[in-house]
Amino acid sequence: MYRAFVGPFDPTMIMMFTLKDASDWWHVLNDTPVWQDRIFHGMAVLYGLVAIVAMMQLFRIQQRVPEYGWTTQKVFHFLNFVVNAVRCLIFVFRRDIQELKQEILKHILLDVPSLAFFTTYALLVLFWAEIYYQARAVSTDCLRPAFYTVNGIIYAIQIALWLAIWWKPGRVMVILSKMFFAGVCLFAALGFLLYGGRLFLMLQRFPVESKGRRKKLQEVGYVTSICFTCFLIRSVMMCFNAFHRVADLDVMEHPVMNLMYYLLVEILPSALVLFILKKLPPKRGINQYHNIR
Repeated sequence: MYRAFVGPFDPTMIMMFTLKDASDWWHVLNDTPVWQDRIFHGMAVLYGLVAIVAMMQLFRIQQRVPEYGWTTQKVFHFLNFVVNAVRCLIFVFRRDIQELKQEILKHILLDVPSLAFFTTYALLVLFWAEIYYQARAVSTDCLRPAFYTVNGIIYAIQIALWLAIWWKPGRVMVILSKMFFAGVCLFAALGFLLYGGRLFLMLQRFPVESKGRRKKLQEVGYVTSICFTCFLIRSVMMCFNAFHRVADLDVMEHPVMNLMYYLLVEILPSALVLFILKKLPPKRGINQYHNIR
């Protein structure tokens, strides 16, 4: 008799009820306008906090070495502030952006911060490449022109794709645009792997008694791992986003997916990198401060 009563409550049925509850929870968050706004506004708050941290770090660096102009370190933190501040505003007005009649404006507003994020962290790759080649007594004169050229080509191609979408709207051009950005993210991931890995191996060969060797080794290793992972995830996700409507990030009906995606590829990586690179440059007179720092 007892077994007859407890029999129906087997693990399979319990799991089915659990999955149904999870599915209901997922649909409530995705399909309810109130929850959509709450999630997007919560993301805006997170981006705003990261932007504030980046700007505070920029002020600290400026106060520490006011005699120097726009060094690579200052530009990196300023671009971090700009990217996160713009993302913050976009998610504050996310519903208004979704309701824009001009589809091309929606694409531009959602894509520009992603391109700026690429430029921001490509600057970090440039910084490491300069350190690596200077340590090997190799000329770095061509690195900055190459950096500007690569960014210029990427922005030019993206603008051409936007114009194509505006001139002849269609699913094919949107897919091409997303696949192009997936390739850009993969390119950035490989750049971090190449120059971050080279710098890490070079630091490993330094004498053990070298000042700051261990700390710099950890810094390069952590930042390389974080940035490589985030750009690789972004590249893979953009491929899914291009071909599967279920993974579409440019709609209001997928706030939970947007939260997970941007948390993994922008918010957490930016916060972690800013924390790892929080060390201020040495004051003038105590140690030489170079423009590429």
